[in-house]
Amino acid sequence: MKRTIAILGSTGSIGTQALDIVRKNPDSFEVYALTANENTDLLIKQAREFLPEVVVIANESKYELLKDALKDLPIKVWAGSESICQVVESEPIDMVLTAMVGYSGLKPTIHAIKAGKAIALANKETLVVAGELITALAIEKNVPILPVDSEHSAIFQCLNGECSPIEKILLTASGGPFRNHTREQLSKVTKKEALNHPNWDMGAKVTIDSASLMNKGLEMIEAKWLFDVTPEQIEVVVHPQSIIHSMVQFEDSSIIAQLGLPDMHLPIQYALAYPNRIKSDFERLDFFKLQTMTFEKPDTERFRNLTFAFEAARVKGNMACIMNAANEIAVAAFLQDNIGFLEMSDVIEKTMHKTSFIKAPSYDDYVKTDAEARQIAKELIK
Repeated sequence: MKRTIAILGSTGSIGTQALDIVRKNPDSFEVYALTANENTDLLIKQAREFLPEVVVIANESKYELLKDALKDLPIKVWAGSESICQVVESEPIDMVLTAMVGYSGLKPTIHAIKAGKAIALANKETLVVAGELITALAIEKNVPILPVDSEHSAIFQCLNGECSPIEKILLTASGGPFRNHTREQLSKVTKKEALNHPNWDMGAKVTIDSASLMNKGLEMIEAKWLFDVTPEQIEVVVHPQSIIHSMVQFEDSSIIAQLGLPDMHLPIQYALAYPNRIKSDFERLDFFKLQTMTFEKPDTERFRNLTFAFEAARVKGNMACIMNAANEIAVAAFLQDNIGFLEMSDVIEKTMHKTSFIKAPSYDDYVKTDAEARQIAKELIK
């Protein structure tokens, strides 16, 4: 039986790879909706190939262009962020793949959960910003949240069939392109260098987060909520080869790991097809070609973002929301050559200290916190 899916962020790295999987498995998946922020050219090509019921462009100024380009097809064309929230509630949809970048993925995910849709979660910021709210809502609506990040997919696969408590999650990190850089070298890092990840092909924002280790901090908070553990039960392990995607240690000292080549197609397909596995033509891991696998502790003095994330997870409340908003502003400023690589951490730290703390935030509090933190971060950058 086909699974009908909506892909939020279909023109991004995760979205395009998800469509690769749909393309190769037409008997397993059918696309009901595609959404993009503003990449109309690629969205038009995708709509013409997959013929979804609805396409949505978040940037309303692109609406007429998109509508005109698809006027010969029986496809509904919508625009705006509220339309994305509306489309995920559509009755035929079985699963929503949330691959939007950053905070923008939160509201549509809430709407999808309230509508009872299974969530394939590629937008880690949803749980970083509002993990308590999202997990409680998913339990209330009996909605599964299936992780798409390679690390969380690995943990999920390691736990499949287990009923014993988790002693520790070993969250692996490549270490990024600057793993061996000194602070002086990090102060001179360019945008071009930071966008050149050694193992993974990702969008610009995630690639910068990976280089600063903020991505691992966000993933740690996401893991906390997905697997109901404390920050103290999560250990980040730098594994430059990116072959072991993460591990779980149990009370008897046994450690289970999930291994594979660094390719996002596998965790995406696993989430879309769960609980089944679909035969694939993905490249296989050849152990005889592996020269070595190494493991290191992360250096939190050079890469302070990881420390901020653990602090936010321990403090709880709206602190992770503050951190995430500051990071999004800082990364955007770095990509626009307005601040240096190390200055991103300075902006995040100061914003976390300056923004109003709320111990038990509601959804409206998260919205206000995000806006306040962004404004403070922008003022710090000025």
